[in-house]
Amino acid sequence: MDQSSAGDQWPSEEEYCCYLAAERHLYAFVLREHGGFSALEAEKEALERYPYESADDEYRGLIFHDESWHWAMLRLHGERYWDDRSELRQPSEAYRREAAREDLWNLPLD
Repeated sequence: MDQSSAGDQWPSEEEYCCYLAAERHLYAFVLREHGGFSALEAEKEALERYPYESADDEYRGLIFHDESWHWAMLRLHGERYWDDRSELRQPSEAYRREAAREDLWNLPLD
């Protein structure tokens, strides 16, 4: 994939950065709410899980193929958590409410 086609995945750099910030936020939210992480620990882990990827990275945004709930559950409960903890197959109501916040998808990337 060349640079122009990689960049075509996102209408703008701003949209990619807002989406990245929102996914980081939701991942950290799950680590805090369901994993007992401190805010600082959760933010650090979110930055590691969701690094900024340049526009010429052919795999930019690939992590978005699953929602942050899934990645956080893998972190907290390991592979195949959905078999051992079937109640975690679907995101919690608290997660859904947080994801539905109008302002969440307009977060600036720090």
